[in-house]
Amino acid sequence: MTDHSTSLSWDVHVAASEPLPSDDLAPGQEDRYWSPISATLISGERDAVLVDALLTVGQANDLAEWVAAHRKNLTAVYITHGHGDHWFGLGTVLDRFPDARAFAVPAVIEQMRAGSTPELLEAFWKPRFDGKLPRDLVFAQPLEDHTIELEGHKLVAVELGHTDTNQTTCLYVPDVGLVVAGDAAYNDVHLYLAESNAQTRREWITALDTIETLRPRAVIAGHKKADKDDSPGIIEETRQYIRDFERAAEMTTTARELYDQMLGLYPDRANPGSLWGSAHVAKP
Repeated sequence: MTDHSTSLSWDVHVAASEPLPSDDLAPGQEDRYWSPISATLISGERDAVLVDALLTVGQANDLAEWVAAHRKNLTAVYITHGHGDHWFGLGTVLDRFPDARAFAVPAVIEQMRAGSTPELLEAFWKPRFDGKLPRDLVFAQPLEDHTIELEGHKLVAVELGHTDTNQTTCLYVPDVGLVVAGDAAYNDVHLYLAESNAQTRREWITALDTIETLRPRAVIAGHKKADKDDSPGIIEETRQYIRDFERAAEMTTTARELYDQMLGLYPDRANPGSLWGSAHVAKP
């Protein structure tokens, strides 16, 4: 018989924006940064599950210290999607918690492998994070039944399809109304739309609709400002940003025009460099 008497809680760790080398700064910007990245610890009375494992060795070490400070037995790490900034730190976390196991759905594991080939590491990741990445990457194990048990509560992996990349998921905790959204939702950070086109942007909106049908009471974005509440309102905010980007893309002819129009609508979101990159893909 499943015991639901133990309540669950959660806490969110946000790794600050990481500086990047760049000779293509967004207009009006003096520096370029990677977006702030979140990781979420879901805790019961004794045990806990971590969602996502950050990017650099330094970030992952800080995350492991933060997890240890909660004084829980870490049983699992769940990876929401294949972008390296959410899982390259996995080996560092598991070194600190060797009894924990890492899981992702099979489609996400395929994306993890596809996005971390030697060619991609050399062309994309290492130039941006030289000397900051782990020497060896650790991959998750398949979560075949899409469910992690935490002290009698089910944590359910929900496949979402394309959001800011292919084959993404969120982790849904029905008993407390929590959705850890991965990169399906953003919270006051410019969306990464550089892997999107008009069709996949519609698919992203469909993914947000799927999250909304879960009727969550809290939604944790994969990229968020640390001081922002984890309100389910970020579902509609993310959806509206995509719609605004689509309209702006139809009305403009250059990347600069698209960037300026979106920045006028969203002047205070973190990481305009992500918007600049997205605009260049939409208007090459």
